Amino acid sequence: MKTWCRLVAAMALMVTGGWAVDWKTLKPQGYVSDFAGVVDPTSRARLETYGAQVEKATGVQMALVTIRSLEGEPIEDVANTIFRAWGVGQKGKNEGMMLLLAVNDRRSRLEVGYGLEPIIPDGLAGSMLREMRPALRRGDYGDALVAAAETIGTAIAQAKHVAIVHGPPRRVVPSSGESIPWPLIIGGLVLLGWLMRSGGTRGYGGYGGGGGFLPGVIIGSTMGRGTWGSRSGGGFGGYDSGDSFGGFGGGDSGGGGASSDW
Repeated sequence: MKTWCRLVAAMALMVTGGWAVDWKTLKPQGYVSDFAGVVDPTSRARLETYGAQVEKATGVQMALVTIRSLEGEPIEDVANTIFRAWGVGQKGKNEGMMLLLAVNDRRSRLEVGYGLEPIIPDGLAGSMLREMRPALRRGDYGDALVAAAETIGTAIAQAKHVAIVHGPPRRVVPSSGESIPWPLIIGGLVLLGWLMRSGGTRGYGGYGGGGGFLPGVIIGSTMGRGTWGSRSGGGFGGYDSGDSFGGFGGGDSGGGGASSDW
């Protein structure tokens, strides 16, 4: 009976081993390797450009990876295997980072190369992953990666005392306070008509010939509230489609970073 049990256990191990994924066979698709197919095209294009800009400004290489399943393996092992197989970061400097999302397992991992560990310690890596949770829970993987890339890129640029020319433009959802104030506009036009009809040529408040002054202030204050996109002037600029992925450089990681879930 014991011999039969051992045989069954051995066969089970063989079958399980046969189903295991060889993560080393995965090939990078760019700074973004969306094997799970969950990143929208707009976010992916912005992230590709941002990855090139971060590398150009700081020398740091970013790998943003999604997979469907960990196939029962720890996310730390999967991330480290892919990181080392791809060689994220320049050889010798080892300044690379990999952000891995396992969609079905709802697990995330930020793997940090040796050279980046002083800039992105484990505590900071964990905080970055927690910031992604709201977007990940909504299934908005593109926005989650954009937010993470922005945070990581900013931290690295500040530590190296350099500036990244452009960041990935964040999606802006208009708030109720920034929508077009139609009631105020209509009210202002009605008041303007009443003032023009009742004021005649007398002017307003002693401003001779100034019949348009007060109505102008009213309309100007109404329209001057700004439109939906007015905040974008102080944010990130656009991206240059000429920036592109040139391949990773042979960097290494010893398993530093953090893991989380959502």
